[in-house]
Amino acid sequence: MLTGWRLHLSKCFIIPHRYIVAIMGFLAILNAYTMRTTLSIAITEMVIPRNSTSSGDHGCPLEGDGQGDGPIIKNPEDLYDWDETTQGLILSSFFWGYIITHMPGGILAEKFGGKYSLGIGILSTAVFTLITPAVIRLVDGDWRWLCALRVCVGLGEGTTFPAINALLAKWVPLSERSRLGSLTFAGSLLGTVLGTSLSGILIKETQDWASVFYFFGGFGVVWFVIWTLMCYSDPESHPFISDKEKNFLRKELANVSNENNPIPWKAILTSVPLWALIAAQIGHDWGFFAMVTDLPKYMKDILKFKIDENGLWSSLPYVLMWIVSLGSGWLCDWIIKKEYMGITFARKFFTTVASMGPAVFIVGASYSGCDRYLAVALFTIAMGLMGTFYCGMKVNALDLSPNFAGTLMAIVNGIGAISGIITPYLIGALTTDHTLEEWQLVFWITLGVFTVTNIIYVIFASGETQWWNNVDKSETGTVDNTIDTALGKTVMHNV
Repeated sequence: MLTGWRLHLSKCFIIPHRYIVAIMGFLAILNAYTMRTTLSIAITEMVIPRNSTSSGDHGCPLEGDGQGDGPIIKNPEDLYDWDETTQGLILSSFFWGYIITHMPGGILAEKFGGKYSLGIGILSTAVFTLITPAVIRLVDGDWRWLCALRVCVGLGEGTTFPAINALLAKWVPLSERSRLGSLTFAGSLLGTVLGTSLSGILIKETQDWASVFYFFGGFGVVWFVIWTLMCYSDPESHPFISDKEKNFLRKELANVSNENNPIPWKAILTSVPLWALIAAQIGHDWGFFAMVTDLPKYMKDILKFKIDENGLWSSLPYVLMWIVSLGSGWLCDWIIKKEYMGITFARKFFTTVASMGPAVFIVGASYSGCDRYLAVALFTIAMGLMGTFYCGMKVNALDLSPNFAGTLMAIVNGIGAISGIITPYLIGALTTDHTLEEWQLVFWITLGVFTVTNIIYVIFASGETQWWNNVDKSETGTVDNTIDTALGKTVMHNV
């Protein structure tokens, strides 16, 4: 009876369950990023407008009648006196909590399964997002309470990437790693697109910044319900996966242990390829977080876009980045399968494109003057090129150690997220006068961070499974620790 029930349910799904897990993981990250980024748009309408000149050093001239948008928020009690430095602290406070739960999230995902670590994290993020407007109004705009609330949002979301990595390690074979990994991680891009574009529209139509928190928080709750019913931590525990797919994954993922093996901390923390990956993550996060948290402010303060236009044009770069991430994922898998590139070379090549391309075009955008649409075009190209990060360094933790992928992602993403604490505060402190020259300095600093971190990655990174992935080897001291040189040789995995 039970076997027949499982067989009947398995036939209800047209696509393999590993794709369903990847799609639901994509939607998890999408939800996480909508809830993370909405404040970047909302805060531009939550603060009392500052008096400044409409041209010259304080940004570009206003279009039309020179009056801009006019006030969007009609209730003056919903506007707060937060200066640029305070806004920087508010925007960075999310990451104070975000980095704390990375390591516990990764360890719990490997020990108890990624399903619950991911699901509970997204649900708590959604709940804290939903109560944000009520808390702000209750404390009469005391920014310290908003910071505390954003720390709680970060605590919930910090488990997301470690849990996702643990799930992918149990569900995705090597031959599909680049494209399914890129699909899943690209949820951050579409989430940023929806978070920024819809936030501007919602605020304009409702004349209430609170609407964005209710809207995206509600979607997070809906995702949690569907996730709980449909997805499981690994193929063996899935009640209605087909025997054909289960046997296929057993064969393809033979090197992935389903046991709760002890984590070889010393080997992991002294791994040169891992520290190279951390460097690349810092570079990626510095540039990405600078754009996610502060591009809407640049669009408003310098380019003088209206709120609905701000959301639209701020989201456009992430549309292209999403398209590029999916296309480059398929391309990377094809190149590796055809043996045109080894895994190590491919990871380094696509990471370099994702680092140096955005660095150059972001600086170029800041020198486009008041040509609004040229600036948007250059920002869009920059972020589009950043999309190749996902088949480059973003899936690299899965290469290094499928058995400890959640722990590695916790280390890499947790340390990289420190950039999220630094960049919004630094940008706020450097742009107090809203001048183009201040923003040019911000983008030159971003170029420098991209360049240094990419050089480290190119020299020391590897795409090969590390010796410590096998716990028995780490315990007996049998070490086969060959480190690839900058663009050196790589041993191809047989697919």
